[in-house]
Amino acid sequence: MTDPLHTDLLELAQEAARRAGALLRDGRPADLAVAATKSSPIDVVTEMDIAAEKLITGLIAERRPDDGVLGEEGASTEGTSGVRWVIDPLDGTVNYLYGLPTWAVSIAAEQDGETVVGVVTAPMRGETFHAVRGGGAWATGAWDGERRLACRPAPPLDQALVSTGFNYVADVRAHQAEVAQRLIPLLRDIRRGGSAAVDLCDVAAGRLDGYYERGLHAWDLAAGDLIAREAGALTGGRPGERPSGDLAVAGSPGVFEPLQRLLEDFGAWHD
Repeated sequence: MTDPLHTDLLELAQEAARRAGALLRDGRPADLAVAATKSSPIDVVTEMDIAAEKLITGLIAERRPDDGVLGEEGASTEGTSGVRWVIDPLDGTVNYLYGLPTWAVSIAAEQDGETVVGVVTAPMRGETFHAVRGGGAWATGAWDGERRLACRPAPPLDQALVSTGFNYVADVRAHQAEVAQRLIPLLRDIRRGGSAAVDLCDVAAGRLDGYYERGLHAWDLAAGDLIAREAGALTGGRPGERPSGDLAVAGSPGVFEPLQRLLEDFGAWHD
């Protein structure tokens, strides 16, 4: 039986993601410009990232004022309830800036440090993914009702379709390109979508066999990692570790382990 608290958290996350997604989809100005940069001049923030985070955090503060919050665009409160929200109001900002469709709102809720709820909505794809710990992963989209998600049966690694992403710091992305160059001959192919949250959900939905990336933050990972795991995928970082900024890996059982080993052998986690 689902914990009533988790049900409440899921409903709030879904509402917040739906509202923020509609704001981003319908409110995007024609002359959208960069409002700030983060790690480098090409790691951008727009006015819409900031507006979406304010919408989400405002709704959470109204409904659950004692909860903590960690948001990509600066929202940070400790809280006293044991629940913390981990928010990426716009994952795939560069895609959004250029008018590409692969971007998402990602909202996760942690209870006592463990992720218990995850919601990722991709408005331009018309899809929303969600999971509650122990309850499976689900999606709504251009089909009737909710669909339960399951990762793909594992192919041999040389037939696996794997996605990745690249950091915005020049020397880091140069090293990532070297790792990708070594991996490509060993896989079916590599994709680069531009949103970690969407990539993790595509692993959950069986659209990718695997995914890896270096340099992610908690808000990039939290919701999508839970959704992937609840769909039967394995996730981790370096061998024996959880996903982290050093390395995040997800994949169907049978793809995850050999992919993780190759990434370790290739030094994907460092310069």
